[in-house]
Amino acid sequence: MELRGRARPYRTANDFYRERFGTKVYKIALNGDFTCPNRDGTTSREGCLFCSESGAGEFAGNPKDPLPRQFAFEKNLLSSKWPEAKYVAYFQANTNTYAPLDKLKGLYETALGLNPDIVGLDIATRPDCLPPAVLDYLEELNRRTFVAVELGLQTIHPETALRINRGYLLEVFETALAELRRRGIHVIVHVIDGLPGETPEMMCETIDYLSGKDIQGIKIHMLSVVRGAPLEKVYERNPFPLLSREEYVGIVADQIERLRPDIVLYRITGDPPRNALIAPAWTMNKMIVTNEIDKEMRRRGSWQGCRR
Repeated sequence: MELRGRARPYRTANDFYRERFGTKVYKIALNGDFTCPNRDGTTSREGCLFCSESGAGEFAGNPKDPLPRQFAFEKNLLSSKWPEAKYVAYFQANTNTYAPLDKLKGLYETALGLNPDIVGLDIATRPDCLPPAVLDYLEELNRRTFVAVELGLQTIHPETALRINRGYLLEVFETALAELRRRGIHVIVHVIDGLPGETPEMMCETIDYLSGKDIQGIKIHMLSVVRGAPLEKVYERNPFPLLSREEYVGIVADQIERLRPDIVLYRITGDPPRNALIAPAWTMNKMIVTNEIDKEMRRRGSWQGCRR
């Protein structure tokens, strides 16, 4: 109930960063030129059904550019608006722990040294790509700086996981989460609403499950069909129904009401690239979607966790 006094009826990333660092914090997406076991043949060559050729890193830097150039370009776009801001270096594209430990150390240490205003690392990866040596290094890093690890779960339902070619079982996620939390690392989990075959109740069941786990953050996305993703061909052959904006807004409001109040909502909608988006067109208007979710929760008089 304490969330009712916030600007929004849920705990945002801005809330969390200001509580922890005392100022505005921006995540700057970097591209470490990683690949993915679900693309290179280790697990699959097809990739997850929804994932584009950029490995969900459309807004990360150019992998051909060195990290200092990538960081400087993004920082210059932001610094005039918030000159006092701090930064989190965000390794976003593909699977950012899927490399030899020496490469990871070189990239992460370089990123931390790019600017004195960098206060931490955010590393997007898969739960099946966290071997013990990497986990131990992340633990050591976490003693020196803020470290967050993002895990792409998307759904708890095994039939959907198979349909989207996720490539690992729920037990693998649970093991990775336990190992990260045993080391005190901040964990953010990705979920996708509107996956083929899922009902609104199934989407809420994923939130119920995560609310009972030791996670610190969540990102909720709407399924988007983008060029270059395996889903593009599936959708062209059989254009299955995608959620309308109104449906999505209602589902996310339901999910937030069922989400444990301390969990940070880093995202409540996706951010597909305009030049690659096929459908649904309404996802391009991120601010409108966010505002509609806020309006729906105000209309209900509800807040994060009120239905737990």
